[in-house]
Order: sequence, then structure tokens, then C-alpha cells
Amino acid sequence: MSIGTAVPTKEELSQAKHHFIQHKSITEDYNVGMFERDAIECIQTLFKTRDIVIMVGGSGLYIKAITEGLDDFPEVDPSIRENLNTKYSLEGLSSLQEQLNFLDPIAYKTIAIDNPHRIIRALEVCLGTGLPYSSFLGKKKETRNFRTISIGLTAERDVIYEIINKRVDIMMEEGLLDETKYLKDYRHLNAMNTVGYKELFNYLDGQCTLEFAISEIKKNTRRFAKRQLTWFKKQEDIIWFDHITPVEEIINKIETQIVEK
Repeated sequence: MSIGTAVPTKEELSQAKHHFIQHKSITEDYNVGMFERDAIECIQTLFKTRDIVIMVGGSGLYIKAITEGLDDFPEVDPSIRENLNTKYSLEGLSSLQEQLNFLDPIAYKTIAIDNPHRIIRALEVCLGTGLPYSSFLGKKKETRNFRTISIGLTAERDVIYEIINKRVDIMMEEGLLDETKYLKDYRHLNAMNTVGYKELFNYLDGQCTLEFAISEIKKNTRRFAKRQLTWFKKQEDIIWFDHITPVEEIINKIETQIVEK
């Protein structure tokens, strides 16, 4: 999934030691809770030999898992998620949204309602515990033994969307369609329910033209970016910079923050 998930280039990987890049097979079950456990273990090891560790990413929930810790949810029967994934495939997202609104109106109003992963996660907790998903939120979490400085890059929305559109075109030029053909037999896996692949699967199934599939990738990526912006704009501790800000200026700000903290 190198192209579709924008894996750093060999040159980028050689410039600094990276972690959690293609370290799991798409056939393995992996979730944000497992990531929290593995990443914290890695961070603690890194802190034995250095004072500063840099985490880069776009998924707000995964970042929160490291900086703040996740809410503690009980284990639920894996078959519940399988059934929900089947329901999503057969009936679509609206059916799951209606079910969550019935079981947990609070969660329905607070989570990313257009994100199937979040909906399915909330539903499996509701169905597996008999309690609302929202009842497990906001409890005291484990305190981290490190401090965090959060830096965000931003741009005008039309600039972001233009960059996204160009990025999709570049991915297609680099061979995203061939990569999708190679992965077609694995399309049932949760890891493949990803923007870029699912649209091209529809094209390979003859459900649309390639031109339409590409336009859908761009549209759905823009929607994903909009959700990211909404999430991060709510974080009061993020220091924002325009995406064209000189790197030196950002580094100076970080160094100032380190001294002040």
C-alpha cells in the first residue's frame, strides 16, 4: 500500500530514523489502542538516549492516544464488529447512523458521524457492553511522563484542496491503479476500506469510469481533510503556522517553547 498511503520515500526514510512505517501486514488486526501501547513503548525507549522525539501525523485520534491517552473501553466480542462491517457493506452508512442515534444519542451528536470506522467502533461498544459508548468517555486517563509541544501547518481551504487534487493526480501517475489491482483480493479487509482504494475497486468492478473514480478520490480526500481541520481547530494548545512559513522560524518557536516549559 505504498502509494495509496503515501509512504515516505527511501530518501526521506534515510534522512531520519522512522518508526511505524509499514510495520504491519494488512491481514493483521490493528487499532488505535494497540498503536497507543506500541508507540508509548517505543517513545520510552527513545527517551533513554535523547530528550526530544518528533511525532508527525494527521489522524487526531491517534495523536490524542499518545499525548493524552485513550478512554478505557472493555473488550467486546470480535464477531460484533464483523457483523457491523457486513451491515455497512449491505446497507450503507445511514443504517449504522440510525442505529447509533437510537442506542446512544449523545455519541451520535459528538463523534464524526460520517466516519464509518468511528460509527462502527461506537456501535460495537454499545452492543458488546449493553451500555452507551458515551458513558466510557471523559474518565481520568494515565498521566504521561513527557511534555508535548503541538505544531500545526495550515493554509486557505482552496489551497489545501488544490494540493489534494494535485496529490491524487501524482499518486495515479505513480501507479495507484496497478497497486489497487494487486490488492483487489484483499478488499474485504478493514485496512482496505481506505480513500483511494475503495473508489478504484468500484472502477475495477465496472461500476464507474476511471475519471469518475479519480474525482471521487479527490472529493473524499477533501472531506477527510475537512474533518481533520475541524478536529485540530478545537485543540487550543496547537501553535499554528502557514504552510509556507520558513522552517527556521518554526524551529525557533519550538526552541522558545522548550525553554519556557
